[in-house]
Amino acid sequence: MKRIFITGASGCIGHYLAEALIEETDHELFFLVRNPDKLKFNYHHRDGLHLLKGDLQEIEQYSDLLKTIDVAILAATTWGGIEETNQINVIKTLALIKLLDPQRCEQVLYFSTASILNQNNEPLREAGEIGTTYIRSKYDCYTQLSQLEISPKITTLFPTLVLGGDENKPYSHLYEGLPEVLKWIDLIRWFKADGSFHFIHAKDIAQVVKYLVEHPLTSEKTIVLGNQRTTVNEAIKKISGYLHKKIYFQIALSIGLANVFIKLFQLKMQDWDRFSLDYRHFTHKKTFTPASFGLNNYCSTLEEALKLRGIVSKQ
Repeated sequence: MKRIFITGASGCIGHYLAEALIEETDHELFFLVRNPDKLKFNYHHRDGLHLLKGDLQEIEQYSDLLKTIDVAILAATTWGGIEETNQINVIKTLALIKLLDPQRCEQVLYFSTASILNQNNEPLREAGEIGTTYIRSKYDCYTQLSQLEISPKITTLFPTLVLGGDENKPYSHLYEGLPEVLKWIDLIRWFKADGSFHFIHAKDIAQVVKYLVEHPLTSEKTIVLGNQRTTVNEAIKKISGYLHKKIYFQIALSIGLANVFIKLFQLKMQDWDRFSLDYRHFTHKKTFTPASFGLNNYCSTLEEALKLRGIVSKQ
């Protein structure tokens, strides 16, 4: 039995992680939670569950406990102001990792974001220079991990677009807003655009993490979590087909036309927004899902994602 320290359990991914670790393992679990009222899972489910009410800002109060931890799963993050984001996502996250005993701790599973990697799974320079406050903080933390004594035991997880959530778990930002976006499908289906992306369901992320807890990786330390690459045009066609919306022709949405829309609707574009519009292909040479480790994927296709979100395919 391992002693596992978990942050970020109140989020979408965190709820799926908690469910998998609580129901499918007998490990001793320590959840650091700022607001227990946000938890929708049963942390009284079995013995060996410990709820630590606290904040990463005061992580030093758990220094004695952290020295006894076998696995640390660090999923906590914040999207607050510059100072708060840097404090939580960089300074205090690194402080927590430094409090672990490099001799005792088997591995650290640190959550970053695929937005800070280029298509070769290397740090994307622009993410550190013009990224949003959140993206820059993730870039800064990741680039400092190699300097830590425990760095050989750190595996960084880079989720791509995250889906997930239900009545018992908070929705990811993307999944929550999906029904609203699909109200525009009658307009969207007439356009095509040059771009591509990966997505993954939070339950599949939890499956991968649970597997890694039992089978620490010795060589691969950069794990981009995502299903196979999907182009924007493929996504439009698949979603339209699922909703039984026919496509007779499409207008190419070029950068020039996009700029017209931006000017017409007076949209505010930050440097990162502009870079993303030009970059377009947020894809990676190697991605992982549960199937990469011999497990079954929970959600592999856009059609499955729509169905799981409760969006009905109507004639």
